[in-house]
Amino acid sequence: MAVGQNDFPAMPAIMGISLGTANAGIKQTVRDDILVIAMAEAAACAAVFTQNAFCAAPVLVAKQHLAHKPRWLLINSGNANAGTGEIGLADALTTCADVAELVSADPQQVLPFSTGVIGQSLPVAKIKAALPAAFSALTSSGWANAAKAIMTTDTFAKGATKTVLINNQPVTINGIAKGAGMIQPNMATMLAFIATDAVIAQPLLQACLTEAAQQSFNLITVDGDTSTNDACVLMASGASLAGEIIDGTEAYQVFADAVTDVAKQLAELIIRDGEGATKLIRIVVAEARDNAEAANVGKTIAHSPLVKTAFFASDPNWGRILAAVGRAGVDNMVLTDVQIFLDDVCIVQNGGVAADYTEAAGQRVMNQSEITITVKLGRGSAMQQVLTCDFSYDYVKINAEYRT
Repeated sequence: MAVGQNDFPAMPAIMGISLGTANAGIKQTVRDDILVIAMAEAAACAAVFTQNAFCAAPVLVAKQHLAHKPRWLLINSGNANAGTGEIGLADALTTCADVAELVSADPQQVLPFSTGVIGQSLPVAKIKAALPAAFSALTSSGWANAAKAIMTTDTFAKGATKTVLINNQPVTINGIAKGAGMIQPNMATMLAFIATDAVIAQPLLQACLTEAAQQSFNLITVDGDTSTNDACVLMASGASLAGEIIDGTEAYQVFADAVTDVAKQLAELIIRDGEGATKLIRIVVAEARDNAEAANVGKTIAHSPLVKTAFFASDPNWGRILAAVGRAGVDNMVLTDVQIFLDDVCIVQNGGVAADYTEAAGQRVMNQSEITITVKLGRGSAMQQVLTCDFSYDYVKINAEYRT
């Protein structure tokens, strides 16, 4: 189940980036489950990773290899290679060596990524056997197949693209992502792979990705759980004719805004595909003291099972939202300054229910599939938006049966 129409977009080719998929039979044999991404020799690569202390073996390896000018990414679905200790590390390194052997490269130029069940050994032999087929399938137009190959409980492939003019030349940004559950980012979340033909130095590319993740993936949550495998990669092939993008210039701002926009589109698609989701909920916290305070209030509401189940039932039980705001840890909050809205319907004002609020008005909004909660704290000018979804019966079913 997913909220809204979410067709995969037409994705233009990006010179210097190619993608190939194959089926290794890791958990199923119906669709491809490994993805190889190849980058041009001049490419720059940046990444952000989960801050979960039990981060998966591929995360540990990718962090180490990022400093060695990576040229290839290897992604598998169906197995997280997390909670696997030294054996898992050895397996991740082995898959990097297997890729490197095929392309006569240094294994440290390969970044591994895995997603799926935690605590099971990676089927290294199956992945190695499928690698030649993935390399044979490499193509600059492989974005749709790539997005499908990295899916786990996702119900649709997720992609976004944007092209901007820099120095009168087109610069394209394509992105794909997977994620539907275990979504509460703590850097980025899920797996996301974004590529561009821009010419940009790696340190500036890293700064661009870090900020983009903070404004997108770090402001979504399905269930409050930070995965062991979260990662987001931004690759720049350097093939554009727009010239090098330099920090502090208008060109950089245009580029950075475009990267953030693609990341935000991918983040919203993840929430639309939240496990069992029937509603997309935008939580806008305004008039906060700073961005951190606004985000914290938004996430407190978004993480509340009581709020999320009320939305699933289309029940205008606004007291649950009020209670979440009250326990968000806002110091010295003046209750009479706080206003809370469901779309255009004011539900809380002057410390209690709004004088003109009616249950019928609240019900009208709650019946919608996309709803905005707006909280005005009345204590500053900062504003942040957090995206979440409801909790349905299907969320419990999907996660109760995940390993079967």
